[in-house]
Amino acid sequence: MEKFTSLTAVAAPLPMINVDTDMIIPKQFLKTIKRSGLGKNLFDEMRFLDDGSENPDFVLNKPAYREAQILVGGENFGCGSSREHAPWAIQDFGIRCIIAPSFADIFYNNSFKNGILPIVLPQEDVDKLMDDAERGANAIITVDLENQVITGPDGGEIRFEIDPFKKHCLLNGLDEIGLSLEKDQAISDFEAKRRAATPWLDAEAS
Repeated sequence: MEKFTSLTAVAAPLPMINVDTDMIIPKQFLKTIKRSGLGKNLFDEMRFLDDGSENPDFVLNKPAYREAQILVGGENFGCGSSREHAPWAIQDFGIRCIIAPSFADIFYNNSFKNGILPIVLPQEDVDKLMDDAERGANAIITVDLENQVITGPDGGEIRFEIDPFKKHCLLNGLDEIGLSLEKDQAISDFEAKRRAATPWLDAEAS
């Protein structure tokens, strides 16, 4: 998993509440178990018109936001089903951070597991960042995970809270497999001691 330390990027405004996982990645795109390739269908029903052409009014189709890596959203972001394809699609599109007043619990935790930083802020702070994001190509903000600070286009700073363990995992690019591999030497030592103490178990297994 890619490490998340500090990100300076365009922030796209999505001032909608209750953005659910079916809006993020509609059910017809859930046939794959691969994490890659889903970005093209992110927000499919909002990004594209019935004839398959782009909806010019949707924020991520506007020239200023096509390369956005930060999304500023409304409360209860990621509600609905527990599909992990939702953060897969967001990450594959290139969005690394989502800022909102609140998130659905399962989506929130799945985001961390996929290298996405979801930040919960009071509504007034989200409103300020939403205003910043409305600046289009000038909507550049910096998210510093190490120091837990967001810096807006004008230099104003907003602090955010994050669980220390989740912060550690993002800073070091550790998903659940990576966390296990951190203990690789301890696991190997345990297995060596077990084989020495109970050699008959290996004999029976063979």
